[in-house]
Formats: sequence, C-alpha cells, structure tokens
Amino acid sequence: MNKQLLPIAIEASLIAGKEIMTIFNSNDFGMRLKSDDSPLTEADIKSHQIIEKHLMTTHIPVLSEEGIELDYEERKQWSQLWIVDPLDGTKEFVKRSGEFTVNIALLDQQKPVMGVVFAPCLNLLYWGDKNGAYKAQLPNNWREYDLKQLMSEIKEVRLPKTLPSVFSVVASVSHFSKETEAYVNELKNKVSDVQLVSRGSSLKMCLVAEGSAHLYPRLGPTMEWDTAAGQAILEAAGGKLFDWQTKQSMKYNRKELLNGWFLAVANGLNIEDYFLL
Repeated sequence: MNKQLLPIAIEASLIAGKEIMTIFNSNDFGMRLKSDDSPLTEADIKSHQIIEKHLMTTHIPVLSEEGIELDYEERKQWSQLWIVDPLDGTKEFVKRSGEFTVNIALLDQQKPVMGVVFAPCLNLLYWGDKNGAYKAQLPNNWREYDLKQLMSEIKEVRLPKTLPSVFSVVASVSHFSKETEAYVNELKNKVSDVQLVSRGSSLKMCLVAEGSAHLYPRLGPTMEWDTAAGQAILEAAGGKLFDWQTKQSMKYNRKELLNGWFLAVANGLNIEDYFLL
C-alpha cells in the first residue's frame, strides 16, 4: 500500500472538517431532506466535494454517500476503492451536539485496510492501518493552523488503552432499538455490571477501538460508509467487527450497500462469546 495514501486521507479529513465547522458556526445549514427522509446539509455536500477532489489524486475510485450512485457491475471490478461518509451523524450536526465525524476508508479486496475518522467539533482525530491504530487530540484552535504545520505537530497516542473496570457497551444516540435494549438486558445476565455509553456517528466504533468501551452491538441498519473507516481503526487496534449473520469480519463493496446487524468488540475479548440473541 502506498505510504502516501494515509497522509492524503488525513489531510482531506482536516480540510473537510474546517469547511464543516464554518457551516456549523453559521446560521444556515442549507438543510433539506433526501428521498429516505434523512437530512442533507450544505456541510455534507461541501465535505464530499473536498474529499473527492483529494482522493481522486490517488487514482483509486471513490464511493461516497453523497457521490453519484455507482452500478455494482462497475464497482465489483475494483480491487481497491475509497469509501467515504463526508458527514457521519448529520442528525447530530443539525442538533449541534458536536458528535459528528468525517469517515474515510481504503478498501482492498473488500476489506477495510486503512481508516480515518475525524470529529472536527471535538478536535479528535483517529486513524489506523497495518502500522497500528492512533488517536490525536488537536488544539482547540486547529482551524487557525496552516495545514502543513498542523500535520507536523499532531501528537498521536497508540491504541488501545486499558479497558475500563466496569463492562461498557456503547450505543447509538439516535438509533437505540428495542433489539439493542434486549441485547443489553441479556448481557446483564452474563456480566452483572453493565454501563451504557451513548455516542453519535462513528465515534462509537472509535470508543471500542481505543479501549473506552468493551462492545458495540448494532442491531439495526447502517450503510457501508457508516462503518468502513471505524472498522479499519478497530481492527488496527486489535479489535473485531463481525457481521451478525455470517459471524465473520464484515466485507465491503457488496452489491447491497446496506449493512446487516453487526457486533464490534475491543482488543482482548473473544467476539464469539457475545453473540447473545
């Protein structure tokens, strides 16, 4: 894998994040509803345009949530591709919660081999590849930095850290399903003390990757661009994300881009022990 691909993806996420924050701090998100009634803002569109422009310089095809719909007959020929969510957690963005992210993943033979997740409102940057998984807390005024200076001053921490003493399960803020509630109740029969942690966007996966949570059960629908970058970081940190039905690592660039249920576990846990329903 070209060692320049990761810096390009990180740079794209930072520039997109700066534009997202400009719109976040404005009075007009330019919001409208897509055909599935999910929100779309000017930030989604601008972020997509910035990221696509950067990634196209790598001559690797790009599949983005806000890009043109690509036919599977074309996609299935690609051994490598970028998969992008320019603004994951648009509902969080609109609510001004700050728990939204930019997700960029590189796939190789349907596997996420590199991932970048940037939470611009929280000044948090995560990435992972074959060299490991990392997290960086950017300075509060990171948007005032020259990009090259910012890139050179990033101080990364290797993941994962030690898991918390209380068994922690991370769940969606906006999509806490009845099935997830049933899963948590079943888990309490296995592990007496369970702490539920709510987060938006792909930050849930990053919490498991960094060792702040033990599990992330997603018993509801997501799309490939919601999970690919987080899975790459999680697996780089020694964790696992398995498709609930196949009990195997989730594969990407499928004909159907809608994900089924999945389970993500932190480094050091046996994932097979936690398929409880």
